[in-house]
Amino acid sequence: MNRSTEYERRQAAREFHVRNPDVWRLFQRFTWEKINVGFQHYSVRGIWHRIRWETPAGDDGIVKFKLGDHHAKFYGEAFMKNNPQFEGFFRKREVKEI
Repeated sequence: MNRSTEYERRQAAREFHVRNPDVWRLFQRFTWEKINVGFQHYSVRGIWHRIRWETPAGDDGIVKFKLGDHHAKFYGEAFMKNNPQFEGFFRKREVKEI
């Protein structure tokens, strides 16, 4: 099995982000909605799936799946880095490399 490194996953997320700036705008919007109604913690995947199922954002939806799960983690990390007062809003799991 070919497992990508953390660096390769981050690089792929950066490339996806450049191609799909609408995903970041939606991620922020949907996250702020949860914060503004009082959530102290929420799921990155919950936000991601809302983008996936409620919007046309992401890759073309024909050749590539419109919004795969593999970049969600990096969007959660970026949100908390850009909004340090909400560090911990998205809980992180440590991924162990095999």
